[in-house]
Amino acid sequence: MTERDERPGRTVRKAVIPAAGQGTRFLPATKAMPKEMLPVVDTPAIQYIVEEAVRAGLTDVLMITGRNKRSLEDHFDRNVELEVGLEAKGDSAKLARVQESTDLAQVHYVRQGDPKGLGHAVAVAEQHVGDEPFVVLLGDDIVDARDPLLDAMIAVREEHGGSVVAFMEVPEDQIHLYGCAVAEPTGTTDVVKVSGLVEKPKREEAPSNLAIIGRYLLDPAVFDVLRETPPGKGGEIQLTDALQVLASGDGPGYGVHGVVFRGRRYDTGDKLDYIKAVVRLASERSDIGSDLREWLGEFVASGAGSQD
Repeated sequence: MTERDERPGRTVRKAVIPAAGQGTRFLPATKAMPKEMLPVVDTPAIQYIVEEAVRAGLTDVLMITGRNKRSLEDHFDRNVELEVGLEAKGDSAKLARVQESTDLAQVHYVRQGDPKGLGHAVAVAEQHVGDEPFVVLLGDDIVDARDPLLDAMIAVREEHGGSVVAFMEVPEDQIHLYGCAVAEPTGTTDVVKVSGLVEKPKREEAPSNLAIIGRYLLDPAVFDVLRETPPGKGGEIQLTDALQVLASGDGPGYGVHGVVFRGRRYDTGDKLDYIKAVVRLASERSDIGSDLREWLGEFVASGAGSQD
């Protein structure tokens, strides 16, 4: 096994965003458009994820992409013709919004090839990440800018070393939808020591109600483990299986802690939750929020749209 630098205080600079999935739950919309480009109000979901990374100081971003994902690259690249047109019209507000995504971060891209699971997608990032700790952000979870989850995870890494996983508490009847933690308190509020992880357990077999959400701060030791990780559930290489090894073993870079997140999170992973996320975020907007909240109240009070 390659020896890793496990200095707890080492700066975290890089973010990895797996974006190679086909988005089949949103067909036919995702037949020709990546699910990551679905708008949440007027901003693609993927931009929220990159913005979150940048707020935590992670300005080197690697996207793991696949076929039909070219529009992701186009979104974070310049559109000279559009910018010239907006400038000629004197529309500085829209010009600033267009240029915002271009200037956010240094974004790199690599293709996953065969989609063999989240663990495989993370392994593809090794050449870019190198021998550094890095954050993995999944695009189905949008974390509110007012709740700096990544900052908390980086602080835990600086104190304890190893890897850090974000959890949330969920009802018992929902735990089978998530990876689940075997964990114990550390004495610090909302920080736990992880001794085991179970991928989507049956309700009666779940060791806790702590569900993994899509944020991971990984020590580079994970790459050695992933190389030895066989396919798991669904015939895919599961990141959860690699984290189980890191949590239960000893060695440079081993050990896993968790941060229990209690802030605002918007799930864009299925159609109903996606619509809820759009409504929640739109209702807080200064430009349309007031009118939307008024209309929603009237709509609900009228009973419109209800099934007889």
